[in-house]
Amino acid sequence: MKRRDFIRAAVGAAAIWPIAARAQTFPSHSITLIVPFAAGGPTDVLARILAEHMRQTLGQTVLIENVTGASGAIAGLRAARAAPDGYTLTIGHWGTHVLNGAVYSLQYDVLNDFEPVALVGNGPQLIIGRPKLPAKDLRELIGWLKGNKATAGTAGPGSGAHVAGVFFQNLTETGFTFVPYRGAGPALNDLMAGQIDIMFDQATNSLPQVRGGTVKAYAVTSRTRLASAPEIPTVDEAGVPGLYIAYWHAIWAPKNTPADVVAVLNAAVRVALADAAVQRRFLELGQETPPPERQTPAALKAHQSEEIAKWWPIVKAANIKAE
Repeated sequence: MKRRDFIRAAVGAAAIWPIAARAQTFPSHSITLIVPFAAGGPTDVLARILAEHMRQTLGQTVLIENVTGASGAIAGLRAARAAPDGYTLTIGHWGTHVLNGAVYSLQYDVLNDFEPVALVGNGPQLIIGRPKLPAKDLRELIGWLKGNKATAGTAGPGSGAHVAGVFFQNLTETGFTFVPYRGAGPALNDLMAGQIDIMFDQATNSLPQVRGGTVKAYAVTSRTRLASAPEIPTVDEAGVPGLYIAYWHAIWAPKNTPADVVAVLNAAVRVALADAAVQRRFLELGQETPPPERQTPAALKAHQSEEIAKWWPIVKAANIKAE
């Protein structure tokens, strides 16, 4: 099947917008995918897996541009101000496209200044502890936290780890001190060294340490166990029902990108997500592929809106502001 026929079939199967004349020639040159974090990190790795597969489908190179700083806000502004022609996209997640809107005074709107393309992955957090923490399970950990002066590492004020920790405190009536770091990596290093007690970290980031036995895993913050780590109980099973937190990832285009162009991009993403090799690599990173009905632009818009409605009040009640 020719590339254009393949895209037509994928768009048609998705029951989304029809391809108009403009999309017949899109894309005619390379596409830039802005990644709001440094090369080698979880989001960057996911982006490169998708970019390589999309290149094969679209017949054009998908270039990765790492734009770091301000927890993704600098990349967000760059993407929001890009030409709405489909040739500049951004990948982001729960932190960049939900939490940043409550933590930072942004020059763009995280919801309304972008056109949703597709939800690409759902990665819950892990509740992890230092290797010699005496608590054997999550219930024991909660008891230990209530009886000891504990510390939790974060990637800074307003980071996903920080907000998740606040949510955990609210649900469990525990108290502990947050220790900010310049990223999750340094915090995880100190956790392994026993310098801090606990962390709420992306499974993508900390699964290798869990598998290596250098940190303890107490629970995964989702309704179901991770396919890549089925031995870790869910928060419901571990005794804190409803502690659902996910570092979901998605792709957006600038606001006013034509619907037919978005349709072609969405189709290329969906083709990638249907590939068993891509799914396997995502699972290795702690990211599960969303079902097809959640891969549409409308589904992404609805999901992002629901997440904003859930998390912004928590952030604002805790008076979390970027430093």
